[in-house]
Order: sequence, then structure tokens, then C-alpha cells
Amino acid sequence: MQLSEEHEALRATVEEFAQKEVAPVIGDYYIREEFPYDLVATMGEMGLFGLPVPEEYGGMGGDYVALCVALEELGRVDQSVAITLEAGVSLGIMPIARFGSEEQKQRWLPDLAAGKALGGFGLTEAGGGSDAGATKTRAELDGGDWVVNGTKAFITNSGTRITSHVTVTAVTGRTGDKREISAILVPSGTEGFTVAPSYSKVGWNASDTHELAFSDVRVPEENLVGQRGKGFAQFLSILDEGRVAIAALSTGAAQGCVDESVRYARERQAFGAAIGTYQAIQFKIAEMEARAVTARLAWYHAAERMAAGVPFTKEAAIAKLVSSNAAMDNARDATQIFGGYGFMNEYPVARHYRDSKILEIGEGTSEVQKMLIAKRLGL
Repeated sequence: MQLSEEHEALRATVEEFAQKEVAPVIGDYYIREEFPYDLVATMGEMGLFGLPVPEEYGGMGGDYVALCVALEELGRVDQSVAITLEAGVSLGIMPIARFGSEEQKQRWLPDLAAGKALGGFGLTEAGGGSDAGATKTRAELDGGDWVVNGTKAFITNSGTRITSHVTVTAVTGRTGDKREISAILVPSGTEGFTVAPSYSKVGWNASDTHELAFSDVRVPEENLVGQRGKGFAQFLSILDEGRVAIAALSTGAAQGCVDESVRYARERQAFGAAIGTYQAIQFKIAEMEARAVTARLAWYHAAERMAAGVPFTKEAAIAKLVSSNAAMDNARDATQIFGGYGFMNEYPVARHYRDSKILEIGEGTSEVQKMLIAKRLGL
């Protein structure tokens, strides 16, 4: 896939923003474990949250590929900022944009597209993990309201001061032995909806992640997102797109490790010469670059099929698997190249080393991706 002129212009704009505005300050946010509201506001003003949102709802009227292009450039510099955008669009906006009613779109999308609000998607539960279909959260109709009870874990963008809602998957009934899972929009601040304190995380320290609890939470019946009983199927379709987005973010992280390693290898002197003159370092960086390029080709291929409207589940899984592996491997190698400095939080490679592991877990583990690939091969 060759980037269009519009996508290339967007890439250059986001690259400049990431290098000039994110890079100089994000390390301090990371160390303080503080959410970067000012950077999110700027991304909103740039229209990044609204890239794939139709203009009639306050968006840019672009496509999902544009979002992925932006995510790669952000991921090169910092993953916390990148995942805030990815989750804000993929999980906060797209369920409403794809499956919401006209009233829901008119009410929620404008502020979400402008970055004035963030939304989360409550799918994962503490006892479920990769088995997302094992949802225990329940919702029952009572007097025109959904009454929601249950808990969700590891939910991104769910507890910021600009979080407007969380879309929650819940069991809403049974058809024979099969459970009916639906998606229900729960506004922030609804009585009985509790957001736990932020997790203490290994990485992504400048992003927002919480456990959520719902105790007799009542929301109007019209807060159902999409069709009743189709919530899980809807999310699986959203997840395919999200995996391409995560693949782009992971590619950016892998490339960022190359960028930093090349810069350091030119400057760092050892045994009378720059370490970049030594073949051991050259070969390591060459392998890192090969991984980053391969990851980019993989997400480009998946994105091309996605944009063409043809099946891309296998390609999205391959892209997510390859790119997350590339990010983790490159982060490890970059840290080795930096030596002791690579273990210091002030250096971007240290953040990538801490951040990249979750790329092999979130939005479908590497094992799940292999299962999807094998299934599409007929196994």
C-alpha cells in the first residue's frame, strides 16, 4: 500500500507534533504517572480523534487508515499518548459510530470527535481475560431501564475527568443454552457506577486504566448500542479494526527504537570509536530495522484490505502478531545497545521496554492471534 497525498500530509503533521510537542514533555508525565490532558486537547484540536468520524457528527470525514497513520507516528515517540488516541477512537467512538442510533451519534460523537470527551469500552473482566465471551456482568430490563450489575477490568480511558461514558458488554438474556450478550452505554457519574483508583502498571504510565464496578446501575432502555444480543459480535468486528490500529502503533514503537539506537550508536564512544562502527551493533540495528519494515508491510496489507471492504481478520491478526513481536524485540535490543542508560527512565528506550510487553497482550494476546490465523487456514 502506498500512502495517498492526504495520508502522507497527515503523517508529516503528526510526526512534527510528536517530535516537537510530545517528546520533550512526556517523560515527566510518565514518571509522575499523570494523564497528559494538554496533549489530548491538542490532538483534539488537530482533529485526530475525529479522523474516521463523518463530518455531520463533527469529525474529519476520513478513513480508519488515516487513524493508523497517525498512531504509527505517535507510537514512535510515546505509547501512552498513542494508546489514548487508539482507544479513544477504536473503543470509545467506533461502537457508537458503527452501531449506535442516530440519537446516540448526535449526542455523543461531536465531543468525542473533538477530543473534548473520551469513551471507554467495558469488555474485559477479571476472570475472563482472553475468553471475552465469558462475560458475567448482567443487565436486565426493569420499567424501561437497563439495570446493570458486574465488574470490568483494565478499561482504558475510563476514569479521566473528561470521560463521558463507557460502553459495557453484559448478558441480557438467554436463547436456549446460548447467552445473549448486548452492549449498553453507561454515562460517567451514573449512580452505582464506580471507577476504582488507577492501576499501578509496569508501563503505559501516562495512560488511564481502571477497574469498573456496576451496582444496580440504571440507564434508559434506549442506551442499548446496536441490536440486542449482538454486542459480542459487534465488538469482534470492532476488534479487527482495532488490531490494525494496534499494529500501526506497535510498528511506530519498533521504529522508534531503531531511531533512538541509530542516534545513540553514532554518538556513544567506546574503545576509541563510535559504537555504531562495530559490526555487532550494526547487525543488531539492521535486524531491528528489518522487523520494523516487516511490521509496517503487515499493517499496510491489512489496512489495504480493510479499506477495500474485503475480509481482513487473518491479515489483522498477522499484523498484530508480527508488529507487537517487533516492538518487544526491538525494545529489548535497543535497551541492550544503550547499556546502563537504557535502564534509566529518562531515555525513551526505557519507556518502550516497559510499554511494549502489553502490545503482545492487549486487544487479543499473541496466542489469540495465532488461533485466529490457524482458524482462517482451515485448522
